[in-house]
Amino acid sequence: MSRRLYRQERLDLILDKLQQTGYVSVSELSDDLGVSAVTIRTDLDSLEADGQLQRTHGGAVPLHSSDEILSFSARQRTQAQIKDRIGAAAAALVRDGESVVLDASTTAWHMARHLLNHRDLAVVTTGLHVAVELLRAPGINVMIPGGRIWRESGSVIGPSSRPASNDINLQKVFFSGRGFTMETGLSDPNRDEVELKREYVRAGREITVMVDSSKFGTVAFSTIVSVDQIHRLITDQDAPVEILEALRERGVEVIVV
Repeated sequence: MSRRLYRQERLDLILDKLQQTGYVSVSELSDDLGVSAVTIRTDLDSLEADGQLQRTHGGAVPLHSSDEILSFSARQRTQAQIKDRIGAAAAALVRDGESVVLDASTTAWHMARHLLNHRDLAVVTTGLHVAVELLRAPGINVMIPGGRIWRESGSVIGPSSRPASNDINLQKVFFSGRGFTMETGLSDPNRDEVELKREYVRAGREITVMVDSSKFGTVAFSTIVSVDQIHRLITDQDAPVEILEALRERGVEVIVV
């Protein structure tokens, strides 16, 4: 390397190489990045603790299981630019004075960042990271239901997380999930979180699904919302054209960013 890399640059390069090759070794990374083996081991240990890879003897491999629950920070790095565009498009649909629901997804976190200039906005969210982001905005009233915290996603779940009153008016609901198909709709792996999301779907007037193209064709354990319940879907340009056309034929508004 022509210069000494900052730590975050090293971590990014390690993850890029891991994605390309499926395996990284301490010795090769040490040579490629121009740092000691001790430094590389520390970097790999940090990435493993963050849920972004699995350590092996002498190196690391990706997390293989499709059912693996990645940490929020790990998911935050995945498809980040695309999720930000989706989040921005979703935020553009929100008007000052409305009451909206955001889940604990990383896409909702990106959306929250684009809501910070709103005024007189009420946001109900089950996401701790989303709530913290929204607290930066003086014009937004942030509400979190009570309940058990699911550590991996930073979300509040469980029976006590249900909407507190039937007279709450929630204009718009914005949800993401682990998978989306025409047959199963939007789905997620955690049953408790899915049941809570269903409560807010019933309480909301307009349901918007936010999914990047990697989610299409994947079916997680439990369905959050069926295609017939969705008013709008926001995705990116790599989403399957045939599914987007099928959604439009079913009366779903499709926004591609």
